[in-house]
Amino acid sequence: MRTYRELFRTPQFGPFFATSAVQVAASTTSGLALGTLVYAATDSPLLAALSMFGSSLAQMIGATLLMSAADRLPPRAATTGLALAFGLATAVLAVPGLPLPVVFAIILAQGVVAAVGGGVRYGLLNEVLPKDGYLLGRSVLNMCSGLMQIGGFALGGLLVATLSARGTLLVAAALYLAGAAVARFGLARRAPRASGRPSAAETWRVNALLWSSGPRRRVYLALWVPNGLIVGCESLFVPYAPEQAGLLFAFAALGMLIGDTVAGRLFARQWRGRLATPLQLLLAAPYLLFVTRPALPLALALAVLASVGFSASLLFQERLMALVPDEFTGQALGLHSSGMLTMQGVAAALAGTVAQWTSPATAMTVMAAASITVTLALTAAGRRAAGAVDNLAPHGTSEHGTAEHGTSKASKAVDVSGTADRRA
Repeated sequence: MRTYRELFRTPQFGPFFATSAVQVAASTTSGLALGTLVYAATDSPLLAALSMFGSSLAQMIGATLLMSAADRLPPRAATTGLALAFGLATAVLAVPGLPLPVVFAIILAQGVVAAVGGGVRYGLLNEVLPKDGYLLGRSVLNMCSGLMQIGGFALGGLLVATLSARGTLLVAAALYLAGAAVARFGLARRAPRASGRPSAAETWRVNALLWSSGPRRRVYLALWVPNGLIVGCESLFVPYAPEQAGLLFAFAALGMLIGDTVAGRLFARQWRGRLATPLQLLLAAPYLLFVTRPALPLALALAVLASVGFSASLLFQERLMALVPDEFTGQALGLHSSGMLTMQGVAAALAGTVAQWTSPATAMTVMAAASITVTLALTAAGRRAAGAVDNLAPHGTSEHGTAEHGTSKASKAVDVSGTADRRA
């Protein structure tokens, strides 16, 4: 599958796309409103960052206890129910005088539930599209996310200025309810991908199998850590430039849109593995210049350039899908989504803490330097493992050439047991 026309002609992709778009718009608008509300009440960069990204900290709780539900719940019912729950929670956050501990309790509860939502959503995408359409479909969803973030942050900034932050939260709640309606009446009923009841024990068992593979561990870490640290930079946009934060978020989303468009349509298969690391370095390098507190035009240009590097996630996700059997795709992608969002929450908290003691500009530079360091360390670890396999493999088959870049279905089934990577 190589064209957008083919993609949107695929049955069920249209309502799936619409549901995702509305929910991204809702979360973007509500995040900006909540960050503005908390920062105005507390004057704290840390609390403002946590209010926008703190729900991500609870993602790993959901991934640890609830993620087996991602493959064991009917996708349409789960998608609809989760959108309704988020709409209700967002409406409650708009209640005047809500104590700050209650606000953060709701945010954390949203994060726990959202962990399952990521697994349900991306597992359903893997069912809706043929195998060769996943990268293009995921690219289009990321492009949609970028557009919705641009529109959501712009709309959010306008609504905060005209309706107030609480009024903007109510608009976001209405958007969540619209997403629930689209899911209920647009998606077809499907059976769960796996049998049995969801449980914490089953979640732990499959997570352990997924984590038992050396190549998968490195892919997960590459998906979680470097990107999460840069989201820590973005979490400081409000304290860095309170009046222009919406513009910074919108331009960063524009960079994501550009990167995902290029990666989804123009990257040839033979180049994808080679471009992942350079893109992750591009993601971090521009933020090193924020230590100089650049003027707004340059800051916007740096945000756009850096966010092109988020497209590296597409390449790593394709690599992950080559390493996971079909019956575990929902949980595997949910674990990726939850780990990524958890790291974003951790990074937001870390960035906010550094900013409290130094300045937002200094904290952004520190987070960017850490992201570059992690990217280089993971790349070096992958090369060492590939070299070790090359020395052991009698026919010159390296880990980099097989497990890291795609395997047959039979080898994936062996890989999930953890036996294929003992040599690494």
